[in-house]
Amino acid sequence: MKVGRMASWVARGVPGIYRASRSAGLGRRESLRVLEASAYALALARKRYPRRWRAENAVRHFVWQAWLTATYGRPVAEAVGHAHERMWRDGVDSSVDRGNNVLGQAYGEAHAEEIRSGAMRPALSALADEAGRLWDSGQLVASTGSGGGT
Repeated sequence: MKVGRMASWVARGVPGIYRASRSAGLGRRESLRVLEASAYALALARKRYPRRWRAENAVRHFVWQAWLTATYGRPVAEAVGHAHERMWRDGVDSSVDRGNNVLGQAYGEAHAEEIRSGAMRPALSALADEAGRLWDSGQLVASTGSGGGT
């Protein structure tokens, strides 16, 4: 993520995600935890896929949405994901993000007990491992109508 895009995320994304979390029924502490998970998912994806923005973005959305779904339920994950996408003007990127959000949500539902069994950061790290496998096998969305992969 370029510096300008990062600044935009901080200025618009952080308050937007917090408001969406609160609107979805989460309390202040849980909404801050959603922000922490979002930031950590971003850091994990950037570390694992430096200078590979499509992979980074796909992994980040999958990890974030899987964890949100397992932790707070699919309605909260959907509400926060939709709010996040409404903040950006790039329709193609938002479409790709929504596809990876849905994949993450499905994974989070299917593995909720396992994801919730540990602390947030190790769970997010394990989800990043899974997302990397999915990216490498072409199962995460890289662009509209396509899977990822290397």
